[in-house]
Amino acid sequence: MKRNVLALAVGLIFGLGLCLSGMVRPAKVIGFLDLAGSWDPSLAFVMGGAIVVALPAFLIARWRRAAWIGGAIDLPTAHAIDAPLVVGSAIFGIGWGLAGVCPAPGVVDLGFLSPGAAIFVVSMAAGMLIFRAAAVWRLPALRLLAQDA
Repeated sequence: MKRNVLALAVGLIFGLGLCLSGMVRPAKVIGFLDLAGSWDPSLAFVMGGAIVVALPAFLIARWRRAAWIGGAIDLPTAHAIDAPLVVGSAIFGIGWGLAGVCPAPGVVDLGFLSPGAAIFVVSMAAGMLIFRAAAVWRLPALRLLAQDA
């Protein structure tokens, strides 16, 4: 229960930050991605602010054995840039560019009862289910990854 309440609080803070920064508006995100037109660098400042806040937490987490709310801290250990990473990043970027929304703002928009956000979130969930099915059916090495998704 404590974990769910904390997850809700963190999610609400994150969603509020997305709303305040304007990152839930696709036009704002598309403006960042439009390098050849009227480029809007504000998303870079939002990402920079997120790094400033998260970096100390990750540095502290490296030295802890357990999270503050219990459970193990499971930080990624892979450092290789492999084909699944590149392909997944490309698919993510293409989807972000086409929709103008990445997953977190899409979920926030769903909270505002946006019909477009509903289509986006359903499509995103379908993609996750397809990944799980593919990982179990064709890619046995990714079964563990599919369980975490």
